[in-house]
Amino acid sequence: MKGTQMADRTSSSTTIKAGKAEIMAVIADLESYPDWASGIREFTVQETGPDGRAARAKLTFDGGPFSDTVGLSYHWEGDDSVRWELVEKGNVVTALHGRYSLVEGDAETEVTYELAVDVRVPMIGMVKRKAEKRIIDSALKGLKRHVER
Repeated sequence: MKGTQMADRTSSSTTIKAGKAEIMAVIADLESYPDWASGIREFTVQETGPDGRAARAKLTFDGGPFSDTVGLSYHWEGDDSVRWELVEKGNVVTALHGRYSLVEGDAETEVTYELAVDVRVPMIGMVKRKAEKRIIDSALKGLKRHVER
């Protein structure tokens, strides 16, 4: 896995042996995340868009030292990408922006996950980026395992 850190968000990529439509179908199935994404306790779709994919959802996660429930808004660009943002703050999480981008090759697809999270507890930037990186890498590994099995 390659990892890069930008000024305001953390990003990492992995290559999955599947087409982007198959991968995006797994990403779009939010309510199944607890089956393959560690730390996700529950995902509930509250509203769907015209494409049948989630427009709003409630996420409950268990992030080691803290747990929280937040409301997210989703914006889908076919099977190329999805981005989400916080619309309901939790007890700990005060801001959140994420994005999956998929670029299909011959027999595999490169999946990039970007994430920026802010929490109520003051945190040194480097510590925050390390936590984001851990979340991203865990999610990408879980996604890869789930799609390729």
